[in-house]
Amino acid sequence: MMSIRTIGRYSLILGLATLLSACSILGFGGSEDGTAKTSNACKWNRSSCMYEGRYEPGEKAYAEEEARRLNQASAAKLRRNAVR
Repeated sequence: MMSIRTIGRYSLILGLATLLSACSILGFGGSEDGTAKTSNACKWNRSSCMYEGRYEPGEKAYAEEEARRLNQASAAKLRRNAVR
């Protein structure tokens, strides 16, 4: 038979796991650089993610390459999840 203390510990662990998963699902988690928040914002309002100003030398090429890399990573993630 489990003691009250053991049941309390398991309840605490289960509660923390539930809280962490809820934060992850709702988008409160994310990377330190804020990419998860930006990604969620772009899903709802794509025009807020478009840059209309001038670029510094080399910045436009970098931005395009980074966008290409992120698109490829996203496509790979979709392929991995589609297999399941």
